[in-house]
Formats: sequence, C-alpha cells, structure tokens
Amino acid sequence: MHSILRKPDIMAASHPQTKTLRATGALFVVSALAFAAAATTLSVSFDWPDILREPPSVVLPAFDAGGAGLVWTWFATAWTYGLLAVPILLLPAALGLRDHPAMRVATYAGAASVLLSVIGFLRWVFVVPPLAASYVTGDATTQAAVDAAWTAQHQFGGALLGEHLGQLLVIGWSMALSVIILRSGILPRWLGAAGLIVSILYLLNQGDILATALPGFPVWDLAGLLGSTGWGLWVAALGVFILIRSTRRTGPAAT
Repeated sequence: MHSILRKPDIMAASHPQTKTLRATGALFVVSALAFAAAATTLSVSFDWPDILREPPSVVLPAFDAGGAGLVWTWFATAWTYGLLAVPILLLPAALGLRDHPAMRVATYAGAASVLLSVIGFLRWVFVVPPLAASYVTGDATTQAAVDAAWTAQHQFGGALLGEHLGQLLVIGWSMALSVIILRSGILPRWLGAAGLIVSILYLLNQGDILATALPGFPVWDLAGLLGSTGWGLWVAALGVFILIRSTRRTGPAAT
C-alpha cells in the first residue's frame, strides 16, 4: 500500500515539464555564475570593460602582452555567455508559456541577443590577435593601417552588434519576462519588479555606447557596472526560483 501511495510522487518527479523546469533553472544559474567567473578573470587580467574605450595604442599592445592565456579567457567569456541561450529557449516550455505571444517574441529576441553578444566576444579570439601582432611589430605606416582596421571592427562587431543590439535585445527579453511574471504570478512578483529595475539600469549603459559614435552624448559611468551586475544577479535568482518551482511540482501539492 505504501508503494502504491508513493507512485504519483514518482510520476510527478518524472513529468517532462518538471524535468524541463529543473534543466532551465540549473542552466540559468550555471550560465550566470560561469560568465561571472570568466568576466571577473577578464577584468583582472585585461582591465575589461574599461579598456574598451581606450585607443588602439593602449588596447593592442596590452592584448598582445596577454598572450594565449588572454585569448582563452576571451574564448571562455564568449561561450559561458553563449550558454545563456539554452535556458532562454527552454523557458517558455518550462513555464507552460509556449503559446504566450509576448513570451514567444521575447524568447526570439533573447536568443538573438546572445548570438550577437557571442559574435562580439569572439572578435577577441579570431580578429584581434593578428591585428595586435601586426601593430606591435609594425612600423608607423603599418600601425596607422591597423589603427583604422581596429576602429572599424571594434565599432561594428563590438559597439554595434555586441553592445548596442545585443544589450538592447536581452534587456527587451528581461523586461517582457518581468512584466509576464508581475501579471501572472507564475514566479514571485518581486522577481518581476526587480527584473524591471535592473533592466532599466542596464538600459542606461547605452549612453556610454552611443558616446563612441556621438561624442558628448550623456554618459552615466556607473550604469554599466550596476546594470550588468544587477542583471546577472537577477538571472541567477531567476534560475534559483525556477528550481524551487520544479521541486514544488514533486511535492504533495503536485501529487
């Protein structure tokens, strides 16, 4: 009789949506923590992201001096962030929102944002190393040519694709998800409110990006630090509460 009573628990625990919830929550936490570790290493070893606004005469010699270790750090930073695309794509199914139109659009935007950001990060693996090597070994003419090439790829692949479009799309994803949480209560509503706050802070970092093309554009220096850090913590919290939701599906209420 005891085994018969326990059988629904086992069935609930093996429910496909419960498994998807667990995988989604775990991947949000893992991707947030892994990217934080890689980004911290990059910040310590290469003064990232502040160095992004320095001229080529500062960036390229510093990059070349970092050697293969710095290239692998950029590689790790790119793909730990790229991991975020998986839970973003799984989230609608995990929360039972596959047919929710706003969630569908937000998911496409979130996945596209990760792709654009990964492209921006991987420039430092496949594009910047030969530029840096040519700059530090070249004469004045070579350095002038590399300077122009660096600026072009940095503004296109970095400022435009990775920072502007990548950040805007992922902010759109987190804001849409936060509104859905607030309206539905599918996760704690304070999590939705926190998501809106950190997303707005992160959005203010666009001033720093636009200033690279429009000198004099208003910039709040703390927006990048507060916005990106707060957003990363929110993603980790999102994963934790999805995991909590998955455990409740296997408890007495689920049976």
